Amino acid sequence: MRDILEQLEERRAQARLGGGQKRIDIQHAKGKLTARERLEVLLDEGSFEEFDMYVLHRATDFGMASHKIAGDGVVTGWGTINGRLVYVFSQDFTVLGGSLSETHAQKICKIMDMAVKNGAPIIGLNDSGGARIQEGVASLAGYAEVFKRNVDASGVVPQISLIMGPCAGGAVYSPAMTDFIFMVRDSSYMFVTGPDVVKTVTNEIVSAEELGGARTHTQKSSVADGAFENDVEALEGVRKLFDYLPLNNRQKPPLRPFYDDPQRIDKKLDTLVPDSATKPYDMKELIVTLADEGDFFEIQTEFAKNIIIGLIRIEGQTVGVVGNQPMVLAGCLDIDSSRKAARFVRFCDAFNIPLLTLVDVPGFLPGTAQEYGGVIKHGAKLLFAYAQASVPMVTLITRKAYGGAYDVMASKHIGADINYAWPTAEIAVMGAKGATEILYRSELGDAEKIAGRTRDYEINFANPFKAAERGFIDEVIMPHSSRRRIARAFAALRSKRVEGPWRKHDTMPL
Repeated sequence: MRDILEQLEERRAQARLGGGQKRIDIQHAKGKLTARERLEVLLDEGSFEEFDMYVLHRATDFGMASHKIAGDGVVTGWGTINGRLVYVFSQDFTVLGGSLSETHAQKICKIMDMAVKNGAPIIGLNDSGGARIQEGVASLAGYAEVFKRNVDASGVVPQISLIMGPCAGGAVYSPAMTDFIFMVRDSSYMFVTGPDVVKTVTNEIVSAEELGGARTHTQKSSVADGAFENDVEALEGVRKLFDYLPLNNRQKPPLRPFYDDPQRIDKKLDTLVPDSATKPYDMKELIVTLADEGDFFEIQTEFAKNIIIGLIRIEGQTVGVVGNQPMVLAGCLDIDSSRKAARFVRFCDAFNIPLLTLVDVPGFLPGTAQEYGGVIKHGAKLLFAYAQASVPMVTLITRKAYGGAYDVMASKHIGADINYAWPTAEIAVMGAKGATEILYRSELGDAEKIAGRTRDYEINFANPFKAAERGFIDEVIMPHSSRRRIARAFAALRSKRVEGPWRKHDTMPL
C-alpha cells in the first residue's frame, strides 16, 4: 500500500512540474507566474480541487508519441473566491507553449459543462501559443467545442477571461464571447493574425504589442475591459470583480456587509454642477459619493471615456452604473460609447443586477465620421438594451438631457422605474440657443431680441418641471439627498417582476 501511495505522490509531483523546472524558470524570468501559481493567487487558500491531472494527449504524428506530459498544458478544476464556488482553467505555457490539443480542449469543456450544470461562474486564464499544429484538425475541432460552450453558457453563468500571455488566431474567439476580458500590460496580447502575416498580406510593419497588446485593446478596439501591471494585480482585480457578481442567472448578486449610512447627506453635491452650462464636471465624483464606502469598480476605463460604466454597492447590494461624462466630448453619445454601455446594460440585465443611470447628455455627437460609421444603428443598441432590460432601473438627470439622447438614457418611456432629476436638470428637445434660432429664424438679425427669446426659452423649458408636470420625472430632488433617495428607490424595487412576450430570441441591431 505504501508503494502505491508513493507512486501517486510521485505522479502528482511530476504533473505539478508541468514542462519542467527549466521552463518554469523561463516563465518566471518573463515576470509571469505559472499556471498553478496563478490559481493559488486567484482562489481561496487550500480551496482548489484539480480535475484531469493525469490526462495525456493521444497524438502520434511528428514524434508526439514520445512527448507526453501529464495534464497536457492546462490545469482545470474548481475552488472558491471568498467562499463562493467558481470553476477555472489555467493554461500552462511551460507545456508545449500551452498549445491546445484535442484532450486539452476536452478538459476545458468538462469544466465548462460542470459550471453550467452547477450554476457557477467560469474563469479562464489564457496563456497559449494557439492550436497544436501537430494535431491538425483535431485541435481546431477542440476550439470549436469550447466556442459552443461559451455560447451555451452566455447569460447563464458569468464568464471571465484573463489574458496572461499570447492569445492568437482562433484562440481569441473564446475570450471574445465571455463577459469580461482583462489583460496584463507588456506580457499579454491578442490578435487574429500575427505581425508576420500582417506584413506579408498588407505590407504593414507592426509589433505584437502595437497589434494586440493591452494598450491597443483597452484604448482602441475595446476588446479588453481593463489591464493590470502584472499577474498578481490582474488576479486580485478579478477576485474583486467576482465579489460583485451572482453565481448564475437565477440568483441575485451577493449581499455584502456595509458600514456607510444609506441616509447619508452630501452637501458637496449641491455645488457639483457648475453655474455655467458649458463648464464640465466629473461624473465620477457623483458615482463615488453614491457608492457604499466610495467603492467603484470601473470597467473599460480607457475606452469611450465620454461614458462611464462599472459596479458599485448601495446598502450592500450590487448596482450597475452607466453615466455620461461631461469631461469628455461634453458627455455626448457616439458610436463607441453606445456600444460600450449597451453591452454592459445587457450583462447587468442577464444577471439580475439593478441599473443606475446618471444623465448629463447634450445629444449624439454630430459629424460625417459618426454617420458613416453607423451611429444610428449603434445608438439603437443602447436604446434596445435599456428597453429590453427587466431589472430595477433608477435614473437621475443631473443637468442636460436633450433630444433623442434623453430618450435613450433610460428615460421613463423606455422602461426606467423611477426617474429623478436635480433642479439643475434641463430636459428639452435641444439647447436654448439652437431652439431659439429655429423657432425665431425671422428675428436672427436682432441680437437683443434673440437674447431675450433665449432667456425666455431657458426659463420655460431648460428645467425639469415641464417633464415633471407630465409625470416623466417622478420627483425633483435636492442633490445632497441623492444617496438616500436612490437607496430607497432600489429598496422599493427589489421585488420587481416583469414577464415579457414569448420569443425564441430578439433581433437586436448588431
